[in-house]
Amino acid sequence: LCLGARGTYIGRPFLYGLGAMGKAGVTKALEIIRKEMDITLALCGKRLVTDMGKDQLRR
Repeated sequence: LCLGARGTYIGRPFLYGLGAMGKAGVTKALEIIRKEMDITLALCGKRLVTDMGKDQLRR
């Protein structure tokens, strides 16, 4: 996303959740992804994904 991508794939976590617990597993997998994204944004000092940019990358 920092390099300009408009989205990312979440197919595998979706399928793992579906295989493990059905519909509830998909919901749980998506909740985990959302929480992890919130934590990552907070650690970067950002509130929104759209605020992320190349300055968050390290070479």
